Amino acid sequence: MSFAHPLALAWAALLLPIIALYILKVRLRRVPVSTSLFWDQIFEEKRPRSLWQHLRHLISLLCQVLLLGLLVLALGQPLLRGELLGRKRIVLVVDNSASMRATDVSPNRLEAAKSRALGIIDALSSGDEMAVVAAGTEPTVFSGLTGHQRTLRDAVGRVGLSDGPTRVVDAVNLARRLLADHPKRRIVVVSDGCFEGADDLAGASDLMVVPVGTKAGNLGITRFQARRSLIDPVGYEVLVEVENASDETVECRLDLDLQGPTETQPIDAVALKLEPNGKYTRVFEKATANGGTLIARLTRPDALASDNEARALLPRRERQPVNLVTKGNLYLEKVFQANALVALSVSAKAPEAALGLTVFHRTPPETLPSGPVFIIDPRNGCDLFDLGEALTDPIVAKQNIESPLMTHVKIMDLVMPEARKLSTQAPAKVLAESPSGDPLLVAFERPTGKVLVLLADLEQSELPLQTAFPILATNALAWFSGNKGELQESVSTGGVVELELATPAGSRLVLLAPDGATRGLSAPQGKVKVPVGPLDQVGTWRVLAMPASETETEIAKGTELRAIACNLADRRESDLRPPEAWKGPPDSTLSSGPFGRPVWFYLIVAALGFAGLEWFLYQRRWIS
Repeated sequence: MSFAHPLALAWAALLLPIIALYILKVRLRRVPVSTSLFWDQIFEEKRPRSLWQHLRHLISLLCQVLLLGLLVLALGQPLLRGELLGRKRIVLVVDNSASMRATDVSPNRLEAAKSRALGIIDALSSGDEMAVVAAGTEPTVFSGLTGHQRTLRDAVGRVGLSDGPTRVVDAVNLARRLLADHPKRRIVVVSDGCFEGADDLAGASDLMVVPVGTKAGNLGITRFQARRSLIDPVGYEVLVEVENASDETVECRLDLDLQGPTETQPIDAVALKLEPNGKYTRVFEKATANGGTLIARLTRPDALASDNEARALLPRRERQPVNLVTKGNLYLEKVFQANALVALSVSAKAPEAALGLTVFHRTPPETLPSGPVFIIDPRNGCDLFDLGEALTDPIVAKQNIESPLMTHVKIMDLVMPEARKLSTQAPAKVLAESPSGDPLLVAFERPTGKVLVLLADLEQSELPLQTAFPILATNALAWFSGNKGELQESVSTGGVVELELATPAGSRLVLLAPDGATRGLSAPQGKVKVPVGPLDQVGTWRVLAMPASETETEIAKGTELRAIACNLADRRESDLRPPEAWKGPPDSTLSSGPFGRPVWFYLIVAALGFAGLEWFLYQRRWIS
C-alpha cells in the first residue's frame, strides 16, 4: 500500500492530546452536605462495579483513537497495489455539432449527451483519469487528464451548442495522441453518429460508442447561393437545393424573400412534395437593382431548425453616370438608355468636369480626361495611341475569351469596317485582333482611369445587328466601375474565408457574430487578405471597423466593411438518422460497480460508523 498524500499522516499526532485528556484525573469538587449517611450507602453499592468503570473509560479511549486513525488514513488517501495496476486513462469525446441541436430528444441531443457523459464520470473508478474533448467546429480540449470529478463535470457543462460540422474523427485522433501508449486507454464517444466515418469508428477496438438521438426525419436546405446576372444589369440568379432526409414523403412550402434596409420583399413561393430521400433543385431568375439579404425558408417545422433557413447576399447595383460625346448616333444612345443602371447625358462636346464614364464617338480629344473613357470608332489619335492607314482585312480573327470584358461576347469572323492601324503609346491589352495581328479592341489600365478602344464603324459594321455590342457595353460598365461583388458566395458553417480588407487609420477590425458576440481580427494597415473564421453560427457575420478607443461592446460606432452569409448547408448534418453500426448500450467496462470507490471513501464511511456507534454506547451509558 502507498499513500497519495503521506504528509497527511502527521495528523496522527492528535493522539497525544486525546490520550492525555483520558489519563488526567478529574479533581472532584467539594460540596458541603448535611449528612454523609446516604452518600456512604451509594458508594457501597457502586464499589463492586469499579472494574467496569475502568473498562468503560478504556473502551471510550479506544473508540476515539480508532476514529482518529480512520480519519488520518483517509486524509492520506491510501492506494492499493491492485488499484494502481487497474488505473484507466479515458478521453470523453462529446459531439456538439449542428445535428446535436436536434430536439427529437428533450431538450436536445447535446443535453442528452451531456447527461450521459456525467453518468460516465460518476462511474469512474478510483485512480482513473479522464479528459474531455468537444468535437464541434474544431476539436477543443475542455479538460486535460484528471481524476477530479468536479473538474470533469464542470468541463462537460461548458460544452455548448454550435452550428458547425462534426469533427469526431479529428477529435478521436487527438484523443489517441493524448492517451499515447497507456495500457488501460479507452476513448468514449458520445454522439448521434451523423458524420462521415461513423461506421469505421464504431468498430474500433479502443473506442466505445454512447449513442444519443432517434431515427428522426428532417427536411433541410443543403445549398443556397445567389449571383448577379452577367448579361442582365439588374438580373440575378438564386440556386436552391432542398433534401428530404427521412423515410416518408414530405410536403411543405419554400419561401424566398429579399430583406432590405427598411423592408422585406417577397420574391417567390413554391409548394414542394419530396419523396423519401428526395431532392429538389432549382435556379430562380429574378431582377432588381436593389441589394440586400436573400432568405430562403421552409415552412415545415422539424427536429432541426438550423437548416430550415438559409441566407445569401445580393450586392446592390448603383446607377452609373455616362456622358456620351457624339455628333449624333441614335443607336449608341439607345444602347446605353436600355441599361437600367445608366444615367445618360448626350452632348456634342466633352464636358469640362465629367462624372462617371465618358464615351467618345469618333472624335476623342488629344489629351484624354481623367476617369474611365470608352472610345468608339476613333478618327484621330490621342495621348494613348496613334492611328495609321486603314486595315485591308479588318476581320476579327482572334479574341481574348479570358477577359471579363469578353464574357458572352462573340465577335469572331465579324467584319470591322473603317478600322485603322493602331499603335499604342502606353501598355495595352489586346482583346480582339485581325488576321495580321492588328488590334481591333484594346484596353488600357492607366493610373488616372481605364480606357477601352473599339475600332469599328457602327454605321457600316454588322456589330449593331448582333447582341455582342450591348453585352460588351454592359461588361464595359462593370469593368469601368470595378464591380467585384457579382458573386458573394455563401459559406458553410465551420468554413474560413479570406477577405481583402483595408484597416482604416486609427481603427481596428472586429468580427460580429449573428448572436452579437465579437471577435478581434488582426490585420495590418493597407489592403491585405485577412483570414476570417471559423464561422460556427448560422446567419450573417459582419466585419466592422471600430475606433481604436472604443470597446467591442460599442457596436453601433463601428463601420461595416464586409458581410458574410453563413448557412448549415451540410447534407450529413441535416440527416439526423444514425448509421446502423451506431447503436448498442454503453460498455460496462467503465463502470466501477459497488466496490469501485477509492479506499479513503470506505475509511470515511467506517469513521462515520464508529462515530455513530460511540454515540449509541454513550447514550446507553456503556462508555463514559
